Amino acid sequence: MPFYRQYGSKSLKAIEHLVLFIIAIATIVAIGQEIVHIISVRMVMLADLLLLFIYLEVLAMVASYFESGKLPVRMPLYIAIVALARYLILDMKSMDDWRIAAISLSTLILAATVIVIRWGQLKMPYPKNQEYDN
Repeated sequence: MPFYRQYGSKSLKAIEHLVLFIIAIATIVAIGQEIVHIISVRMVMLADLLLLFIYLEVLAMVASYFESGKLPVRMPLYIAIVALARYLILDMKSMDDWRIAAISLSTLILAATVIVIRWGQLKMPYPKNQEYDN
C-alpha cells in the first residue's frame, strides 16, 4: 500500500491531468474547425451556434474539473440538453411524431433532473467535513 500511495496516486493524477489537457486541446481544435466552417460558408446557422455552445460547455467542464478536482453532475446534463435540442432542430423534418415526442420528453426529464439536483444542493448540502468532499 505505501508504494501505491507514493507513486500510484501521483501517476493516476498525472494521467488524469494529461487526458483533461488533451480533451481541452481537442475541444479548442473543434471550435476552430467550426469557426472556419462558418467563415467558409459565410453563414451562421442555429445548429452552428448550438454546437459552439456544446463545445463551450465542455471547456467549462474541463476548467471546473481542473480547478476543483470535482465534476459537477449538472454540466454533462446541460451538454446533453443542448445536444438533444440541436438534434431536434436539425432533424425534426425527417423524424416521426414518436421520435420527436421521445426526444422532447428526454429533454424535459434532463431539465427536471437539473432542477432536482440544484434543489438538493441548496436544501440538503453535504457537510463540509465529509471525506469525499475534500
